[in-house]
Order: sequence, then structure tokens, then C-alpha cells
Amino acid sequence: MFKSFSTGLGLLAVVAVFSAQADYLSPDLRSRVDQLKASLDSKPTNERNAQARARLTWEWINAHAMNGGYVPVNSTQVVASVLAAGSNASPGPLDATIRELAFIDSNPSGLGTLTATVGPFEAGAYATVAQTFTVGSEPIQTGGSIMLARHFMTNFGAWQTADPTAPNYLSIRTSASKVSFSATTSPLRGMHGGFRNFRETMTFELASGTLTTGDTVTFTWGDTSGGSPGLMMGTVSSDRMPLPVYVSFNNQDQFISLPIQPIQVVGTSISGVTGFAPSVLSPGESFELSIRARDPYYNRATGNVPNWIVKLDGEPWLNVTSTGAISLVNTSLKDAGIYRPTIESTEGDIIGSINPILVSAENRDRIYWGDIHGHSGFAEGIGTPERFMQWAKEDARLDYVTHSEHDIWLDDYEWEVLREIVRRYTKDGEFVAYLGYEWTVNNLRGGHHNVLFRTPDDRQRVPAQFFSTLARLYTGLRNAAKTDDVVVIPHAHQAGDYRLSDPALEPLIEIMSQHGNFEWFGRMYLKQGHQVGFTAASDNHLSQPGYSAALGNSLAQRGGLGAILAPNRTVDDIFDGMKALKSYATTGDRIILDFDINGVGMGQRAPFAQKRTITASVHGTAPIDSVTLMKNDQPIWQENYLQTESKRNHRELTLLLSFESASKPTNPGDNPRGWRTWDGTMQVVDAEI
Repeated sequence: MFKSFSTGLGLLAVVAVFSAQADYLSPDLRSRVDQLKASLDSKPTNERNAQARARLTWEWINAHAMNGGYVPVNSTQVVASVLAAGSNASPGPLDATIRELAFIDSNPSGLGTLTATVGPFEAGAYATVAQTFTVGSEPIQTGGSIMLARHFMTNFGAWQTADPTAPNYLSIRTSASKVSFSATTSPLRGMHGGFRNFRETMTFELASGTLTTGDTVTFTWGDTSGGSPGLMMGTVSSDRMPLPVYVSFNNQDQFISLPIQPIQVVGTSISGVTGFAPSVLSPGESFELSIRARDPYYNRATGNVPNWIVKLDGEPWLNVTSTGAISLVNTSLKDAGIYRPTIESTEGDIIGSINPILVSAENRDRIYWGDIHGHSGFAEGIGTPERFMQWAKEDARLDYVTHSEHDIWLDDYEWEVLREIVRRYTKDGEFVAYLGYEWTVNNLRGGHHNVLFRTPDDRQRVPAQFFSTLARLYTGLRNAAKTDDVVVIPHAHQAGDYRLSDPALEPLIEIMSQHGNFEWFGRMYLKQGHQVGFTAASDNHLSQPGYSAALGNSLAQRGGLGAILAPNRTVDDIFDGMKALKSYATTGDRIILDFDINGVGMGQRAPFAQKRTITASVHGTAPIDSVTLMKNDQPIWQENYLQTESKRNHRELTLLLSFESASKPTNPGDNPRGWRTWDGTMQVVDAEI
């Protein structure tokens, strides 16, 4: 029996697992579900019936979700793994998933309720967090257990039960008399365990006695009553930081998940500042400048935020009165040119930069920045879709975004939530959100691909559950929508199959994310003869698209950005820019790039010409290191600038390069990409820093 204690812990969240309601299943579905429940013990799932049972369970889950019910963690992924395997399906943990659903379906009040002190708690600081489980109509018998799991992407301190004076001490107490617990571990796999492998997870087994209806069990992470400083909170701010709880009612090891409580983590005191502005403007055009104060972990800063001075060429330009972590000011730049504003606090102790701004009187495309690949807690990540979209619009100041949750974790209700949020946040001229998802299969079946729809209306997923190879995905999307309204983007983390590409659906390849740099991946598509452009994204799983810090493990670097060239910040213009390959990728810096061959712009096909003139300009965010021109996967021109004293600190570059073929192909019509058939010479006409 662990020591009992009490403490005051701020806000309280209460979530009832289920309430009494009319049957959420149609008569036909109810009949089939009841037959499945009745037959499960006498006829376990095997290779012959796994597909049929998984399809029925999929219907069951979605009917339950659309009725507002809680869908058990990992249940959709378990079903997806069976459905996507087709005739080779293994039953795996499907029976355990069915039993969990059956328990909830047959005994809505049996699971009880879970409450939590939700904070807010400060990132990277010690805190005390408590959750209380109230037993429902189903008793917990001797041998039953309560598991306190840990989401694989959280970076809390490692909680322990051995030393009440040490950090991260975890305690348990109960209102029931004659009940005792013993601390042990249980293996758990999935987003709250080892993710791809089992991980031993802290479990409290009921060593004696029985917990009955109304009894409570309280767990306190960072119990300070014995001298512990508390639980070290993770460094990521969130509106739904998970501390998962699972219950086993007897000694049969069938754990059932409880709904995740919305524990809130906010940033800490200011450590730095970053500004965001449009990359391209016309002279005198009004625009909104955003100044964001951040803590050491890229969260919004809390506490006192100073006033700001924005400078141009070292001279004061704007005085900005702080309105908190994010301050907005409307301004303009009168004269054409390249501008590099900087930010200083009025005391001068906090300094930051703003992305380069090109003011041009030319009638040219604008550059719009976006992240088409990011996740929240609707899949195996953390946070809510609302938080995801707010971060994209306000914290990262993106022009466009896609919340591309893994289809193997999405249920129909969550899809409708994503659709509604896209509708609510999208406003032409201000911010564009695209409805999408990540088609998620292993490399042998085609690898991961993000699917984006032009508009959210009447769009349905073409999911891996039923379209489990890349060819089937292409066919399913062509049947479900016009090709002009769909963009498919593969990425190299769980790499897409670069041997295959549908030219009407797949214009862009993701070559960088928080998982790493994958330029090789895009070059493999070009090597196969596919005409594609490049983009980058974050693949952030913490509801932080477009502006995120490295977390470690698989998210080892900050996220990338995709630039789209388009005339206006509208749904259609940006989507058309993707389809037209008018895109480039960066590792998160808003570099201004212009590039053409014989006057034909980025992503477009130029008429055949024996002589080609390449014009390029680069406005970097730091001194330019090098520029390399590739042809047929080989470098044909390169200049290293940091090695040249006179060019070492320059951030601007203008190139004019001339290329002339040594010979003309015998029949250019036989090879529309005729550059691949001969070598030539390169001459630098002008290279200017």
C-alpha cells in the first residue's frame, strides 16, 4: 500500500468514458457485431477469417466514432494492419481489439471515469500532475492492474516509485480500505509503448482486495510530499499532453485504454525572437509583420515580453509595443530592393531577424511558404487539430498547410473534424489549409505518400486499409476525384517507391523533413525519368507545422518548408502552383530563389534549343556557402563562396550561365528530354555577388 496524501493542483478536467444512449448501430450492423462478440471465444481470429472480421470491426469503430464515442487507442491501426495485408493477413492483436470494443459496447458504464489536473504547466519545469480513476460498474479484482504508460514522443522526466525525495517521484493512493498495490511492469507496444517494439511499462497490480463502483485511485506524478521537487515537464507546449492510463479488470492481461486527458503545457520565459514577413512585395504595398517571442524550446514565450525596435540597415525603422508573445504591425516599404530587417528588444538584450523581403515593381509571382506534412494526436502524435492549425497560422505564419494524419489511425469522425477545421481556417488572401492525409503502407507496398485535395467538400479518403498498393492508390484517387483536384507527395522517411509515379497526380517530391535530408530521393525520381518538382516539410508530430525545433530521436532537426510560386495567396493559385511544379524546398529558411532557362520559369518545359542561358538569383538568410548546378544527376558547375575572401559574407547572388550542346541529337522528337543524350560545355557569362 502506497502512502496516501493530498495536494491542491489547479484546474480539473473530468471526462466520462460513456453515457447511456440509444443504439448507435443499425439493426443489420448490430446483428453482425453481436454474432462476432458471441463467437470470439469459441472461434479465435485466424488467417481465414481475419479479413472479414477486420472489415466488420472497421464498420463498428466508425459507427461508434460518428456517434461521439471514444475509440480505443491503436484500434484503427490494428484493424488497418489486417486489412492492408489482404489475403496474407495475420490476426495479430485483432482479438484483443475486438474484446476491448466489446467491453465498451456491452457495458458502457463499466469503464468508469478519469479526471486530471490539467494545468497549465510550464515547459521544462518541475510540476505536480494528478489523475484520478473512479471505478465504474465493473470491479477491479485481485490480479487486475492499472498501467501508467508513456507516449513515445514525450520527454518528461523518467518517473520512479523508489525514492520519494528524488525528482519524478510517482505515488498511488486509493479511497478503498483493505486494498494494496504492488509495482511491476507490463509489455506495451504502440504509440504509448515501444511504438515498433514492446516496452516494459509501469504497472500497479492489485495485490489484495477488490475495487468496486465509486472507489477512487489517484496517481500523482511529481508527488512533493516526501521532498521530491516534482515531475520534470517536457519541453513541448501542448493543449493535450498525454499521460496515458490503461486498466485491466482481472488477471487476464486484457488492458483497456482510458480517454486521454487534456493536460496543458505552456512555454517558459523569453529566450529569443523571430519575425515573419511576406517574401515578395510591390513598392508601397501594405503588409503585416509578425514578431514572435519564443522560449528556449521554440514555444511561445510566457511572462514579460519586451517592446521591440525593428531596424533596417542598422537604423531604427519601427517601434513595436508588445502585445504578448506575438505582436503584429502593419507597415510598407516604399522603394524597390532587397530588405533584411532585424529585431531588438528596447533594452537590446534580445536580438532576432526577419526573413529577406524583395520589393519589386515587376509583375511577378509571389513566394508562398507552407508545410504539407504534419501530425497531431489524431494519429500517433501529440496535440489537437485546432492547435495544429493555430500554430501554422499564428506561430509559423505559413501561407498554406496540410494536416496530413496517417490514414491507418484516422476514423470517420476525425476526418469530418479535419474537414471542418480546413473550412473554418481557410480564407483566400490570408491563409490556406488543404484537406489531406498520409497514405501509410510499408516500403514493399509503395511507401508513405501525402494526399492533398484542392477543396474539402465531398472528399473521402482513399485509404491504405482498402487501397494497399501504390497502383491501387493512384486508381482509387482517379476514380474518387478529378486529377486536377488531387496532389500526391511521397517522402523518403518510409520511402515512397520512386520507380512509380502518376504524372497527373504526383507533381512534387518531399526531400527534407525533421527526419533528415533526402535530396537523393528526389534525384532518384528524376533518374527514373519522372518530371517532378521538390518540396520540404516538417513531418512534425507535435502540432508544430512550419516552425519547430529538433527534439531528438527521429525528429533530429528542425522542419523544412516548401515554397510555391503563385500570383495570389488563394486556394486555387497555390494548388495550381503545386500542380505546375513551381516549387522549391528549403531546410526551414525563407530563401528567395528565382531560376529560369531561356526565360522559361521554374517547373516548366522549355522548347528545344541548342544554346541555353540559365539565369538565377538567390537572396539568402545567411552568407552563401556554395551553388551547384546539376544535370543528369551530375554537377556541371559549382562555385564555393565562403572560400573567397571578397565573397565570404555576401547573402546575395546573381548568376548568368551559358550552356551550348556539343552536338544535336539525331532525332530530338524521340527523346523530349533530349539533354540526356549528349554532353556540352558551360561558360560563366556573369556571376555576381
